[in-house]
Amino acid sequence: MNQKMRLLIGLLVILLLAAGILAVEGLRGGFAPGTPAGATVTLEPGSVPIYFNDGLLGGLVPRNLERLEQVSFEDAAEGKPQDGWLLRDVLGLYLDADQLSPQTRIIVSSASRNKSAQLTWQEVNDRENMVMFDLSNRGTLKLVSLLEKLDMRDEWVQDIDRIEVRNP
Repeated sequence: MNQKMRLLIGLLVILLLAAGILAVEGLRGGFAPGTPAGATVTLEPGSVPIYFNDGLLGGLVPRNLERLEQVSFEDAAEGKPQDGWLLRDVLGLYLDADQLSPQTRIIVSSASRNKSAQLTWQEVNDRENMVMFDLSNRGTLKLVSLLEKLDMRDEWVQDIDRIEVRNP
């Protein structure tokens, strides 16, 4: 075997190793859409993962909400105040509004409650709908709203553990 052949085999081995590493990182989600190439998102324990078109953007923890404006309304069923943060403002921590169209779907779900709510960006972005997160008595997030499909306690999504944003 001559010198040229050894160099070609060595180069081929290096390329195969690099392809293998990229494949493993891709499967692990290290190069998921929505994150910068090569960047990985590490979720804190107790954080709510936020996905954009299947790519993990980050994890929401209640202390992230401290810098957002608090809003309030009285729920229709019991007239109790619901205080929290607009979902549109929360999403603004992770996405630019120009990345979303009125038909963009936003799915907020709770696996422990086997419940979810699907909204459009148009519904979420309308401040009058008051689509917002409120802290439950246990310190978990719940989704509440003045929208007809989310205005009663049994329609709220409590113990939120996933937020998905999907463009059409």
